[in-house]
Amino acid sequence: MKKILLTLALVIACFAGASAQKFALVDMDYILSNVPAYEMANEQLNQISQRWQKEVEAVAKEAETLYKNYQNEMVFLTDDQKKKKEEEIVGKEKQAAELRQKYFGPEGELYKKRQTLMKPIQDMSTTPSRRFRKSVATSASSTVRRRPTSYLHRPVSTYPMRFLKS
Repeated sequence: MKKILLTLALVIACFAGASAQKFALVDMDYILSNVPAYEMANEQLNQISQRWQKEVEAVAKEAETLYKNYQNEMVFLTDDQKKKKEEEIVGKEKQAAELRQKYFGPEGELYKKRQTLMKPIQDMSTTPSRRFRKSVATSASSTVRRRPTSYLHRPVSTYPMRFLKS
């Protein structure tokens, strides 16, 4: 009997704690799609990415061409010439891999460029949502009786734009 009462009290306490929590959904894609600076930065990143991708593909294609030529000429080459050609091919393949890592790796140029271009825009768009969270938290603590989700009755998209303008 004590276990049942203890379990029931625990369940009631959990529900009481859960009902006090507040949730809000912020559609960052919608917000960022309405910011012209984000669109321009995204387009700039796409152009840079395509240019670097072409550069990496060109080096990889050179390595592939060297390999095909090596296969065609392999019968006529001496052992020293074969070794020299193989080293040349491996060097080109390594150069392509290094370029790919340099541009598109985890700490690559594209990542750094994305950080420099997108960080100010994302900071600008997250500041209003932080202000919104603070206003909801302070208004919830100042009133004694408040429905937990009363601020979600309006469409979510009305909140970000209102806070972006202020």
